[in-house]
Amino acid sequence: MPEPRVLILRAAGTNCDAETAHAFATHGATTQVVHVNKLLATPTLLEKVGLVAIPGGFSYGDDIAAGKIFAAEISNTLGDHFRKFIARGGLLLGICNGFQVLVKTGLLTVPDEQGAASPITLHWNDTHRYEARWVYVSVDARLCVMAPKDRVQMQLPVAHGEGKLIGGDARMAKRAVDTHQAVFRYVNQDGTEPSWPANPNGSEGNIAGLCDATGQVLGLMPHPERAMFPWHHPSWTREPERREGDGACFFRAAVAAMR
Repeated sequence: MPEPRVLILRAAGTNCDAETAHAFATHGATTQVVHVNKLLATPTLLEKVGLVAIPGGFSYGDDIAAGKIFAAEISNTLGDHFRKFIARGGLLLGICNGFQVLVKTGLLTVPDEQGAASPITLHWNDTHRYEARWVYVSVDARLCVMAPKDRVQMQLPVAHGEGKLIGGDARMAKRAVDTHQAVFRYVNQDGTEPSWPANPNGSEGNIAGLCDATGQVLGLMPHPERAMFPWHHPSWTREPERREGDGACFFRAAVAAMR
């Protein structure tokens, strides 16, 4: 069985790299945190890993737009390398700021009705302010190889100012749902359709996480690496039966997908 190896890609302003690396290592992966400059100098590093994760934070201060500078850096120099990585079966994960990077590079898209890549982006939250809270998300694991197959719903924290997924046409969200690219969707605790604050940003189709048509590229706004252990959850002292956070099953599934 091949050893699951993960490359955690960071840049100035990334601040969830250590937590993401720890989450993967907890479930049996060998991890390496790499600054983007090192990957720019040695793109063959991608040949030695099964999964690349772009973690959360505020890459380059989100000075232009969330993830925009990091995305331009990747697109201009590493785009072809990442496309080859995906073509040979590699997995690509973006969490929060990493999700913003993936959509702005064009590595994560929703095909239009003719099968061509349709532009999507992550825009300012409807509240026009930073939203940080725990939310419930439904899970559709039928396409994405990294999604946990043993869950229909998870509770995870969000922390972002630009998390509203919008498409270039009005039917993007429906296509994403119909094709099972909408891996995670905001829901109320009882599974019903939410409004704010259960959907913290107003994302179209209540989409919290999206994969590409191959199921190998996944971006999500919630932070599973911040929901690994029982004590991460705000009610942990009132729920002694809780053995792990819901994020643990996500990383367990991703490592299993590499294997």
